[in-house]
Amino acid sequence: MSTAAQSFNGNLKKAVAGLRRINLDGLRWRVFDAKGQVLGRLASHISTVIQGKDKPTYTPNRDDGDMCIVINAKDVCVTGRKMTDKFYHWHTGYIGHLKERSLKDQMAKDPTEVIRKAVLRMLPRNKLRDDRDRKLRIFADGEHPFGDRPIEPYVMPPRQVREMRPRARRAMIRAQKKAEQQEHNTTNAKKGKKRDKVEAELSS
Repeated sequence: MSTAAQSFNGNLKKAVAGLRRINLDGLRWRVFDAKGQVLGRLASHISTVIQGKDKPTYTPNRDDGDMCIVINAKDVCVTGRKMTDKFYHWHTGYIGHLKERSLKDQMAKDPTEVIRKAVLRMLPRNKLRDDRDRKLRIFADGEHPFGDRPIEPYVMPPRQVREMRPRARRAMIRAQKKAEQQEHNTTNAKKGKKRDKVEAELSS
């Protein structure tokens, strides 16, 4: 068996692991496409669906959430400088063995864990947390082994960018006017030098 086939079989076993412990009767299979989506925003929608908060029958002490399949985890986006400034910390259990890894390194190592940690940290820390974790299946690429299930693509609502504050807007307008004024002065200076040169050639 080739290495690619072994890898696919390993990923398939990992994907279907723990499904026997979940009561799949009446649950929907929702597919989230993480390509181009902001990490925190995507995780908040996944946590809502995985808890069943989008259903009118939601009850905090019952696990009525749907199965969530996330694809294209390697193409998820972050805002600001989180790719280099955000760190994950853990301890090995030995004295002084505090480890850390940046978000950029974690994306290169295993991008599925980035989304998994973001979702799990949005869930309540109670007895239902492990069952909800089993309902989350994340894949780095755009393929998943659940094609035989009645899957439903989850449509992310359009992102609403917050309107710029008045003070920031006035500062931006002043900066634009200053740049235009500097460009205008530079253009006039170049025209004046060219005019002087032509006049000097004519007088000679």
